[in-house]
Amino acid sequence: METDYGYVDGNAAAGPLQEILAVEPTTVRGQCSHCGNTAMLADTRVYFRAPGLVMRCRSCGSELLSLVATAQGTWLDVSGLSCLSIPADDA
Repeated sequence: METDYGYVDGNAAAGPLQEILAVEPTTVRGQCSHCGNTAMLADTRVYFRAPGLVMRCRSCGSELLSLVATAQGTWLDVSGLSCLSIPADDA
C-alpha cells in the first residue's frame, strides 16, 4: 500500500531484487568506478588471500567487489562498481 508520501518500504522490492539476484554471476557486466572499464565479472582478477575474496579490475587493478562470509553473516561490498548490467534471460 502506497503512503501519502508516494513510497512504500523496502519490502516491496523483494520480488524484483530476488529475480535479478538469482542469475549466473559470471555473465553480469560491471563498470569499474575508477577507470570506467566495463567487463563481465568472469573477466576480473580474483584474490582469495584475504579473509574472503576480492575481485579487481583487469584494466587498472582497483578493487571492484569483496565478499566475506563469517558465522555472523555475509558482507558484500560493491563500492568499486559504478553499475552492474544483468543480461536478459534467453529462455
